[in-house]
Amino acid sequence: MDGRRIITVFGATGHQGGALARAVLADEGGGFAVRAVTRSPESDRARELERLGAEVVRADLDDEESLRPALDGAYGAFLVTNFWEDMSAAHEQAQAQALARAAGHAGVQHAIWSTLEDTRECIPVDDDRMPTLQGSYSVPHFDAKAEADHYFTDAGVPTTFLRTTFFWENLLSAFDSHQGEDGTYALTYPMGDRRLSGIAVDDVGKTALALFKGGTDFIAATISIAGEHLTLAEMAATMTEVLGRPVRYEPLTPDAFRALGFPGAEEFGNMFQYYADCEHTFTAARDLDAVRALHPALQDFRTWLSAHRDEFRLG
Repeated sequence: MDGRRIITVFGATGHQGGALARAVLADEGGGFAVRAVTRSPESDRARELERLGAEVVRADLDDEESLRPALDGAYGAFLVTNFWEDMSAAHEQAQAQALARAAGHAGVQHAIWSTLEDTRECIPVDDDRMPTLQGSYSVPHFDAKAEADHYFTDAGVPTTFLRTTFFWENLLSAFDSHQGEDGTYALTYPMGDRRLSGIAVDDVGKTALALFKGGTDFIAATISIAGEHLTLAEMAATMTEVLGRPVRYEPLTPDAFRALGFPGAEEFGNMFQYYADCEHTFTAARDLDAVRALHPALQDFRTWLSAHRDEFRLG
């Protein structure tokens, strides 16, 4: 690939991997090339990455043998799993272990593992504030990733542990179903008056690219990122201004949110309760000045919202 160092990007047609792939492809002269990994190379998203200059390869996290060719000769790898495919912590950990073994076998020089905190350090499973899920977890999609961190060190993979947070893009899919009879839109989350750390998905990719450029300075480091820490009332006020439609915050209790009954309601309810009850620790780990030092163009919520205004389905 013209002397450029290859970064193998798993989840390249998804949110985080796609953001990194686009960031690398847009970084002309940056010295990296993208090997985009997907189960569906024929998909529209994969073909678009190919059009932009990525090498698109087929691999499946459930087929460990398919991972090795995807990593062969790569300098770096962005490693991510998708809990939400079947919402199984055990499945996600099996995929993480397969990634670690494959990256170790390939001799990858710098991996970034997209991970999260172990919420049980703040809310243990014997704490009656929230139900225990999948046998031993407070928030499975957090805790299982945190448990999987050691797979990468055990496999001898030089790894940066990138801890993300709530993606503002989640608002796009949930927003249209929360319009009241008076035309007011509602943000309905169990956050009380606590701040929610959020980030634009594109900034996850651009920060990951900055970490790859930083190279060995970030090996074994845990980097926790966010774009802004805001209360839901502050987010609603900003949305009212930018979207030109009234938006209000309607807080629920965590129990009421868990009882909503949609797939993953308990998981999300526990997650938001963790964000709220452990607000200080979670936000303090995400020093916005430090993130901006890595990625100077880091977006705040208003900037992201203004760029995505037309994507909100407003009645």
